Amino acid sequence: MPGQDPIKSAPSAAASGMSAAALGRVDDHLKRRYLDSGRFPGTQLLVYRRGQIVHNTVQGFADVERQTPVKPDTIFRIYSMTKPLTSVAFMMLVEEGRVALDEPVAKYIPEWSNLGVFQAGIAPNFLTRPPARPMLIVDLLRHTSGLTYGFQNRSNVDAAYREKKIGEFELAGTLQGMIADLASIPLEFSPGDAWNYSVATDVLGYLIGTISGRPFEEFLHERVLDPLGMTDTGFFVPPDKAHRLAACYAADGKGGFTLYDDPANSPYLKPPGFVSGGGGLLSTASDYLIFCRALLNGGERDGVRLIGPKTLALMTSNHLPGGRDLTEMSKSMFSEAAYAGIGFGLGFSVTLQPARTLIAGSAGEYAWGGAASTAFWIDPAEQLITIFMTQLLPSSAYPLRRELRTMVYAAITESNV
Repeated sequence: MPGQDPIKSAPSAAASGMSAAALGRVDDHLKRRYLDSGRFPGTQLLVYRRGQIVHNTVQGFADVERQTPVKPDTIFRIYSMTKPLTSVAFMMLVEEGRVALDEPVAKYIPEWSNLGVFQAGIAPNFLTRPPARPMLIVDLLRHTSGLTYGFQNRSNVDAAYREKKIGEFELAGTLQGMIADLASIPLEFSPGDAWNYSVATDVLGYLIGTISGRPFEEFLHERVLDPLGMTDTGFFVPPDKAHRLAACYAADGKGGFTLYDDPANSPYLKPPGFVSGGGGLLSTASDYLIFCRALLNGGERDGVRLIGPKTLALMTSNHLPGGRDLTEMSKSMFSEAAYAGIGFGLGFSVTLQPARTLIAGSAGEYAWGGAASTAFWIDPAEQLITIFMTQLLPSSAYPLRRELRTMVYAAITESNV
């Protein structure tokens, strides 16, 4: 399927220490390898450096069936790129002294007080043992809680999640229902013993509502989205913006894709029953840039402070026990990040040793991505933000993120370090 010519809107890249020609090669690569070949429907690539947007291009289609092109204001399902927003919102409560990272989760969810660790059996007849220590708030933020996702397809605990549709927020249920269901399913491991990608950030959304005394979605809008002016970001698309919602596709395993979610009748056109802090938001590249700019600027943008710079520094430090990386800690069959040389902070992956990743980058860079192949990373050392938008499930279908990182970093002509 031919991709459209890129639409470009950026000032001189040279002024930001980047090569316009090299950035153009990224667009050419996307068009040739992913759009013209029919692997992806459409893409948007936004690169920001040293205080300005240096590259912002759109190619291909937001809706292939209706031949609707991707536009700069196309609305995308960002799935797990919701997690950093939820994590920042939670840390605002930590800054206010309303919750602490070393508190047990059961203080706020009493029905979890007796959660055991899986030993054997299948639902509902599990054999468990007591955990070595209680699950702490910090375990939710860094994914060392012992919780999981059903799609991991690795264990009997995963199977129990699938049976109860835990984490399948597009289908049914509520946050309160998920919390109740999880009280009857054992942990995969004792908290702190391993890293496993999980519904933990959905639990953070629930805790935000419990601790703040108002629904999670209201807190996120009132304290984060509205003050920053992220007017195109939310848990559903209102009628006046429905024409901007992209279709979502699934890779077919043969180098093509099939329609997964038609924007004409998408569940995202109405408020959800399950408000997912782990994967429920929709946004635009421009809106997400606003959030990323606030982080790059130490937690503040245009007079709106989300969190203090020391809190942000804490969030973007590696919190895996013993300073280990994901190769040493992960039990997960899936992650939105690489493993070697990558640690995990409080809501983000964190690059520890670029040489171990075998991809150009900087120590201290933090990032995450979404299930439909969206991605972002922030490199404070290089004053760099990169945001990539598309709508193709799953994000593991192609090594696109590795290619983007390699080519965007190759476009830097003046390094800050």
